[in-house]
Order: sequence, then C-alpha cells, then structure tokens
Amino acid sequence: MIRRVVALIALAWVLGFGWFMLALPGPADARPTDAIVVLTGGAGRIDRGLDLLRAHAAKRMLVSGVDPKVRLIDLAVEYKTPPAVFACCIDLGREAVDTRSNAEETRDWVRRHGYKSVRLVTSDWHLRRARLELAYALGPDVTVKGDGVAGNPRAPLLLAEYNKYLLRRFALAFGLGG
Repeated sequence: MIRRVVALIALAWVLGFGWFMLALPGPADARPTDAIVVLTGGAGRIDRGLDLLRAHAAKRMLVSGVDPKVRLIDLAVEYKTPPAVFACCIDLGREAVDTRSNAEETRDWVRRHGYKSVRLVTSDWHLRRARLELAYALGPDVTVKGDGVAGNPRAPLLLAEYNKYLLRRFALAFGLGG
C-alpha cells in the first residue's frame, strides 16, 4: 500500500514537471492593466516592460529588485529610452532580494497607488511562482496578469523552480505562507 502511494506521488510529480517544463507561460494579451511590474534578474524583462509601457498597456511601471546603486538615468541610457519616460512613469524598487520580497515590495507600491490590476513581467520559467507569490501578497482585490518573457532555461534550473513552486503552493495551501 505504501509503495503504491509513493509511486502515485512520484508519477504525479513527474507528470507535473513535464507540464511545468513543456507549457511555459508566454506573453499576456494586449488588454491594459493599471500597472506593470517587472522583476529584475533576467534578460528581456525590462525591455518587455518598456515595450508595454510604450504601447499604453499601463500608465506606470515598477521595476522591482533594482540594485541601490542604479539610477533612473543609468537605465534610460542602457535601454535607449528618453529619461523623461523614466522620470514620469517608472519607479525603481530597491528593497527586494528574492521573489517573496519582490511580491512584498510590489504589494506596498500597488497599495500606495490604489491599483486594481497588475501585469507581472518576468521570465517564462519563473512566472508561475512569481505570480503565485504576488497574488498571495496582493490578495483577492487585485488581479495579477502574468506576462512571460521567453528564456532558455536548462533542466536543472527548471527542476529547481518547479520544486520551489510546489513547496510554496503547499505552504500557502496549509497556511504556512506568512
């Protein structure tokens, strides 16, 4: 009996990992949200956020997890974007150091601005867990739309991310999310 239960759990884990690996989320549809949140740490994320801002997918953007030494002008130059766009419409979050603190930093920013919908931009392999964290931090009154930036993750990274995702879902399901 115990062997069957263990085998069933192992099979569910393997099938879940297959789904996780093969069905990475892509970009969201073009419907606008109140705000865009970009999590630092991967190629193409800030570019995607800027493209969305230029396309009027939202009026304001938070870049969460920015190194404290980075200035708005540094990003404007790096991303070939007029400094006025950064000055008017982009905030830099400097407190976050991981996915959970990204969610907390974003929660505070969203509440400060009174937003009700957010487009979360991060790497496709990271999106599920980041969205889970953000939806938990924001609560049911704020809609979180995931917007995955295509990456090229290797199997060990996907495996680690899948396990983190499962552990976090488990923790939240059993009230261990605090």
